[in-house]
Amino acid sequence: MERVFRSLKSEWVPATGYRSAIEAKRDVSYFLMNYYNWERPHQFNDGLPPAKTEKLAKKVSGFC
Repeated sequence: MERVFRSLKSEWVPATGYRSAIEAKRDVSYFLMNYYNWERPHQFNDGLPPAKTEKLAKKVSGFC
């Protein structure tokens, strides 16, 4: 869990911060639900994002 927060702070959050809590919430939600889980490559998963790795594992195992 700590890794995701480190990635969020170092790769995503603007150095100047956010203008409002609403803007921060929207941007952080996008990072977690879209970018981090579906787009960002993860070294542990051979370069695949977590959601795509899980989807592939379910397909291979026949568990849907």
